[in-house]
Amino acid sequence: MVRGQNLESVKMALDTLRTNKLRSGLTILGIVIGVTTVITISSIINGLNNRVSDFANSLGTNVFWVYHLPFATQKLTAEQLTRKKLTLDDALAVRALPHVIAADAREVYSKAFRVGGVSAKYEGHKVAGSFLEGHTAQVSVVSELTLQAGRFFTDAEDQHHAKVCVLGHDTAEQLFIGEDPIGKEINVETSLYTVIGVLDKRKQPFGSGKNPNDNAIFFPMGTFHNIHPEVLDLSISAKYDDPKNKALVEEEIRELLRIRRKVKVQADDNFEVFGPDSLTELWGQITGGLVAFMIAVSSVGLMVGGVGVMNIMLVSVTERTREIGIRKAIGATKRTILMQFTTEAVTLCAVGGVVGVLIGTVLTWIVYFLPIGLPATVSTMWVLIGFGVSCTIGLLFGIYPAWKAANLDPIEALRYE
Repeated sequence: MVRGQNLESVKMALDTLRTNKLRSGLTILGIVIGVTTVITISSIINGLNNRVSDFANSLGTNVFWVYHLPFATQKLTAEQLTRKKLTLDDALAVRALPHVIAADAREVYSKAFRVGGVSAKYEGHKVAGSFLEGHTAQVSVVSELTLQAGRFFTDAEDQHHAKVCVLGHDTAEQLFIGEDPIGKEINVETSLYTVIGVLDKRKQPFGSGKNPNDNAIFFPMGTFHNIHPEVLDLSISAKYDDPKNKALVEEEIRELLRIRRKVKVQADDNFEVFGPDSLTELWGQITGGLVAFMIAVSSVGLMVGGVGVMNIMLVSVTERTREIGIRKAIGATKRTILMQFTTEAVTLCAVGGVVGVLIGTVLTWIVYFLPIGLPATVSTMWVLIGFGVSCTIGLLFGIYPAWKAANLDPIEALRYE
């Protein structure tokens, strides 16, 4: 019986929508805007989260990075700015730890944001804005870089400061159009270096554009120091044997570096140890602000929609006062009338929620296929949340009009013109 009454109420709500299309459309517009906002922004955030997670994993498994400054800190303290930099000897000491498979030291020189930047040349072809990186021979083990052709440099080439280099994918592609780069000499910073390897294209964490790291030139550390001896900003990457040893390895690295850097027992570390999860945690903090923005914008739309629904339901109660009187005269209870109008309000908002989900899904696909290629994935959880909230808005804002209809005096209602 109750189910039949509910179905009848839904049918009456849909009939009201069809009869007053413009009024109903304007009524649920706020609901549509709110749900569309939730679906679109949550889809972009969800896609970016997946992309960042994949990117963090691509940086290497079972890896710790060590640097003398904190990871992605906006404002450095005076103590942090005066910290002693890490050295190659520190990297070699970390390499000797029992659970460490390999440890690489990295130094970078870049003028990417200056006019011209660092350029590499080969027979009339030129690539500007390249990153010059110095590494030990263990870079391929720690960073899990994949070679498209050739090989990485050896310890012997590093010790003898050999004039060899490994090119990033984009650098090689632009310098050697249709040619095999291996064995060719390129001009970097007024000197010639033999190309011994070319890297595969690396993953781009955001969008589908080029990864800046693909415009890099890798040198043995000794060779790099000959090119830019003034660069002393060194970071260490350490790969360990088993994920279950993560906490142990981190503690061993901290203990080793505290001893080497003569940190007092009571003092805090004057260096930082972090892993791929630090990147995802930082991204989580950033997306937390986006989620708050999404909730704020969608809440405004949903509240406006809720007020609109309450208004249209009050108008509907006034227009159907005589109908309510007749229904009560033939035996309809307060509960029946209350259920009828509440169901109509929920149905009205549910339609707005469905329309919002559909528009949000379409916008997600448009964003996904734009030239910038922002990753966007529709989240089932947020679809259910958006639809559920829209129905809840209908329930909350439909209660008062339904209560008013249920409490109409049948005699007065029958007299209403």
